[in-house]
Amino acid sequence: MREHYKKMDKAEMSIWECCELLNEVVDDSDPDLDEPQIQHLLQTAEAIRKDYPNEDWLHLTALIHDLGKILHLPQFGGLPQWAVVGDTFPVGCAFDEKNIHHKYFKENPDSKVPAYSTKDGVYTKGCGFDNVLMSWGHDDYMYMVAKENGTTLPSAGLFIVRYHSFYPLHKEGAYTHLMNEEDVENLKWLHIFNKYDLYSKSKVLVDVEKVKPYYQSLIEKYFPAKLKW
Repeated sequence: MREHYKKMDKAEMSIWECCELLNEVVDDSDPDLDEPQIQHLLQTAEAIRKDYPNEDWLHLTALIHDLGKILHLPQFGGLPQWAVVGDTFPVGCAFDEKNIHHKYFKENPDSKVPAYSTKDGVYTKGCGFDNVLMSWGHDDYMYMVAKENGTTLPSAGLFIVRYHSFYPLHKEGAYTHLMNEEDVENLKWLHIFNKYDLYSKSKVLVDVEKVKPYYQSLIEKYFPAKLKW
């Protein structure tokens, strides 16, 4: 999947165009589905903006964090839900019991490979998540798009994009033995972000046209006008 999508040959469009495209995606794992996806993105971003007014990178991170879900659309490969959304986890080491539905992981052929069945597996303690291979999903895809297109978001923003579905880590405290010092610092921001992500939808809708100029200015600050996807 990574080799395939790293070609960045599916589309060329702006961040805002992708936000609008996400309205076509229905995430079956999303606990609040009533409103268009762009409302979820903006409600999350606006809530963070209210509480952390000086962290503009965090506002933009909230806006873009779920854009990788476009993988579910036919023009981006039409990947099935299980390959796009849901919790992510490291591969190449023992599947922690904190993973949701852990009992089913015994069906994964990796669980039969001795080299992958120890706590550290193919990694070393404290190696850092940059050196850990995660299960594929919308998090890693959007992280890849941001990196390959030369974003200037700080590492904490990229960490949030890449690991916001890594619930075994930020909800259950699993896999911390693989973290390095930068991961420890970035995880603090992910914990802040996570409070605004799930169950953040409100019946009070954001006036998209009113806030659009602000987010457009952030996009211009941290991203090129057009990105390869």
